Amino acid sequence: MKPKHGSFKQLPVGIRGAHAVVADSAMAFCRHTHEQFGIGLMERGGHRSSSGRGVVEAGPGDVITVNPAEVHDGAPIGSTGRSWHMLYLEPSLIAQAATDIAESASWRGEFSTPVVHDRRLAAGFARLFHAATQPAASPLQLDEALLRLLAPLILRRPSACCAAPAAIRTARSMMDDDPAASVSLAELAAAAGLSRYQFLRAFARWTGLTPHAYLVQRRVHLARRLIARGIRLADAAAASGFADQSHMTRTFVRSFGIAPAAYAKASR
Repeated sequence: MKPKHGSFKQLPVGIRGAHAVVADSAMAFCRHTHEQFGIGLMERGGHRSSSGRGVVEAGPGDVITVNPAEVHDGAPIGSTGRSWHMLYLEPSLIAQAATDIAESASWRGEFSTPVVHDRRLAAGFARLFHAATQPAASPLQLDEALLRLLAPLILRRPSACCAAPAAIRTARSMMDDDPAASVSLAELAAAAGLSRYQFLRAFARWTGLTPHAYLVQRRVHLARRLIARGIRLADAAAASGFADQSHMTRTFVRSFGIAPAAYAKASR
């Protein structure tokens, strides 16, 4: 019998700055973000996601991507759930690869296509995932598989986009710099030079999250980093600004599909 939220397993990988997840679940994810780039492969079932790049659907054999800080959700299509494999890659790792692949000038720093229907790309992901999760894989094998996978994604023509206004970036930076701090809507609005209501509307329009929801996301990512460093769960919750460990745990599961204790065990 599957656990309540399905099966989520984090696997050790041989690539520094990366981690792997294998999932099989009917869980619907609320709107959330990741700090890393994500590249995955749908194995079974269908998945629907809404983000700044629009509403998309993916099925078996499709490659899926997500960018750092990109607000998105996710739900199964149908009642049988779906399964997928995912690699999360630190931005520095992607930037280094982009320098080699695109000579750094022609890439705008994000994957432009959330779902890619390409058998060769899917096969490339499968090769990399298999190699990265095998203890015997050589650095040469991993580097080759990673660059071959990333090249078609990085060289795709980027979609048009525009940056958030400076006022929104300023307020967002306040939360990014110290997620655990208690901050009021009035303080954020003042930093942005807007009324509370103007700021609330503008922030949600540009980020896809309300200021409170965004702050909670920053806190859960901080907690994740602390847990990965071996910090006790209760201490990680307090240091990240959560009211208690239970609050952190609920938010962690909704965002990552795995409980903090299980994540801590997989990170050892």
